[in-house]
Amino acid sequence: MHFDFSPKVQELQQKLSAFMNEYIYPNEKTFYEQLNEGDRWQPIPIIEELKPKAREAGLWNLFMPVESDPAAKFGAGLTNLEYAPLCEIMGRVGWAAEVFNCSAPDTGNMEVLVRYGTPEQQEQWLQPLLNGEIRSCFAMTEPDVASSDATNIQSAIEKESSIERDGDYYVINGRKWWTSGAGDPRCKIAIFMGKTDPSAPKHKQQSMILVPLDTPGVQIKRMLHVFGYDDAPHGHAEVLFENVRVPATNILLGEGRGFEIAQGRLGPGRIHHCMRTIGQAERALEAMCKRVKSRVAFGKAIAEQGTIRHDIAESRMEIDQARLLTLRAAYLMDTVGNKIARGEIAQIKVVAPNVALRVIDRAIQAHGGAGVCQDFHLANAWAHQRTLRLADGPDEVHREAIAKLELRKYE
Repeated sequence: MHFDFSPKVQELQQKLSAFMNEYIYPNEKTFYEQLNEGDRWQPIPIIEELKPKAREAGLWNLFMPVESDPAAKFGAGLTNLEYAPLCEIMGRVGWAAEVFNCSAPDTGNMEVLVRYGTPEQQEQWLQPLLNGEIRSCFAMTEPDVASSDATNIQSAIEKESSIERDGDYYVINGRKWWTSGAGDPRCKIAIFMGKTDPSAPKHKQQSMILVPLDTPGVQIKRMLHVFGYDDAPHGHAEVLFENVRVPATNILLGEGRGFEIAQGRLGPGRIHHCMRTIGQAERALEAMCKRVKSRVAFGKAIAEQGTIRHDIAESRMEIDQARLLTLRAAYLMDTVGNKIARGEIAQIKVVAPNVALRVIDRAIQAHGGAGVCQDFHLANAWAHQRTLRLADGPDEVHREAIAKLELRKYE
């Protein structure tokens, strides 16, 4: 693979970095001040103010892949490899991606609608998402089963035909949690995964369907905390779907295609997560270096202490290794496809958050008590990165996949 980014990507990197320097970093304090004023479950004014500026600067929907012809006019038409370094820049500040309409789970849901949605579904839901007019959520994980094995999912999607109702419907029942984004009042649509045929082969039982959140029977039961953070106004919800009736035309791709859609959705999403994670790690290393150069302990600058220098060196090496592995995965996704690159995708999903956690932990240690309080971004960054060892599948599942692929070489 080539290690130099194209002139197009380099120009976008410069524009994005300039935007971050002018609008994002100076407004980090403003973000948290506005978050804690009044109702915390409302859109943050500073984000809404910056979105038109990002769009005007040509930094809108940068994630949208090349193959998405229906949405080409909305995105930059970048490959996974081209988008990756931009994602790293956005990831340096936890809330920045939304300013550019590049935040999860909307990015993954938009890609699902581009790849698998009907023209009608795209018009109704994709266009408003691409325009940043609404937000979305993804309802897959369940509290009553081990959702690391998605075949365990028990929620039901049952077909119902009724002449009185003038057409076919699906009736949905199930309890989901970690439905990220459902706390935002702008969240209007959920992609729901459940069983349409429990008697089918286990990877053909599941389907995905579009469920408007204002449909009768959809109840947000509570918002879940992540190590004490509620992540308002985005949030992670436990949602009950009780006799929720939606038109049969809301099904995505067809019955029994849920796992196929999930795999298509997760590949690019993991690249995005991992590169944002590397951005967080880079920023933590920068914070650590600045902190230890400005503090003195036991008669000399902390930066001169051997243990600190060891931590800095380890962090630099680990970040660079994780970045190169992630870029290789992105390159393979672009050149040979997600299926062949599945081993590399699994590797980055394990490596990136674990590297980030180690780097952030070292930075926290270097900051002392300040590292665990609200004065620095480190505590929040650590909590977020720890959740990524569970999101999109836990480390153990990915390690199992990596080991299987490695052992097949010796059959």
